[in-house]
Amino acid sequence: MTHLNVGDKAPSFIGKDQEDKTHQLSDYAGKKLVVFFYPKANTPGCTAEACDLRDNYERFEANNYALLGVSADNAKAQSNFKNKFEFPFPLLADEDKSVIQAFGVWGPKKFMGKEYDGIHRTTFVIDENGFITNIISDVKTKAHANQILG
Repeated sequence: MTHLNVGDKAPSFIGKDQEDKTHQLSDYAGKKLVVFFYPKANTPGCTAEACDLRDNYERFEANNYALLGVSADNAKAQSNFKNKFEFPFPLLADEDKSVIQAFGVWGPKKFMGKEYDGIHRTTFVIDENGFITNIISDVKTKAHANQILG
């Protein structure tokens, strides 16, 4: 689905999180960054995925990773999601889909026989220099941390 490949320079994105704080790729220079795109806050699969990352957060920190969740939900929905499940990482409220489109994860989907446009659940792992080292499109929501950390 995405037009990006492992080895590509990550898109230079700018987005606002659940508290209206700006995040951009350059903020994470010198750290490994996990950018995980999910379809909708507070839905079962997205909750399982984000909670698995939360439960393994210390492992990520120990390996110099920062995490950033992204969906097209508004800031209030992202804030409610973050607070309800006590996520230690920010969630971008990408309502204009600028970050989503920069990473190429928006497109046609099918659900129960209906076609619509939406976010394809995809995770990008970006190294300390801004290059993509892994793209996970077959996300296992309940074991996603192990897909990233091995």
